[in-house]
Amino acid sequence: MPIADWFKARDERRYTPVSGSNIKADVPEGVWSKCDACKRTIYEGDLDEAGRVCPHCGHHFPLTAAQRIELLVDEGSFAEFDAGLTSLDPLEFSAVKPYAASLERAQANTGMNEAILTGRAMLGGHEVVISAMDFRFVGASMGSAVGEKITRALEVALAENRAAIIVTASGGARMQEGILSLMQMAKTSAAVARLADAGLPYVSILTNPTMGGVTASFAVLADVVLAEPGARIGFAGPRIIEQTIRQKLPKGFQSAESMLDHGMLDDVVPRAELAGRLSLVLDYLMSTPEGGDGS
Repeated sequence: MPIADWFKARDERRYTPVSGSNIKADVPEGVWSKCDACKRTIYEGDLDEAGRVCPHCGHHFPLTAAQRIELLVDEGSFAEFDAGLTSLDPLEFSAVKPYAASLERAQANTGMNEAILTGRAMLGGHEVVISAMDFRFVGASMGSAVGEKITRALEVALAENRAAIIVTASGGARMQEGILSLMQMAKTSAAVARLADAGLPYVSILTNPTMGGVTASFAVLADVVLAEPGARIGFAGPRIIEQTIRQKLPKGFQSAESMLDHGMLDDVVPRAELAGRLSLVLDYLMSTPEGGDGS
């Protein structure tokens, strides 16, 4: 092989991605990430410092439930509850693989018992109950345990006179549990109504993606509904909608920005500003008249 061809082959092997190829770049795993939006390669340390937001285009990378909560609450104030609650397999469901195996794998990969983390915390000096969904766990789908944890979190907020905050990221209802998963829509919505009747604030933060039965229930029933930039929000996926109505959907149809334009959200807030915005919202919603006792 001529020396020029040898150099060319080496460069192509090291730096040129080949579609469908199993060849991987000679880079240690976990050091670099590629932005899905602008396709630039970002050093993991820089990405973490930026709150997992691309410094080039502003694309918001996914976060775990623990990262979500750490980003929002006052440092060291979070105390988890209902950590041991997990779904069973009442239907003994099996498709490509058994549902029980999916649960075991998700628990091993995430270190969580279920797809949502709930607990008490302080946020901007306010006492809150905060919940965050983790998409790594079976797409953060809402099964019986997720619905129960959300309901219990709202009930704790009601009993302890706290604000409720829920960060969503979900593919919808967990259909491996059949009707039991769909019942969670009514159960969580009823818990939201009880909190509203008591005059306690509930703030929802929709992240990418928030879909299906989660969107159709507690996620959009909050007093204040915020979303991260670029989050996809909806009930059915765009392909199903297009096949149903036999029309092409407009660009960005289910984006947070489109939802804001059509009055479905109160605001789209960049991740770095979320904690401050929540603190401001709670200042208004949890404030008491001057000289009053809060009753």
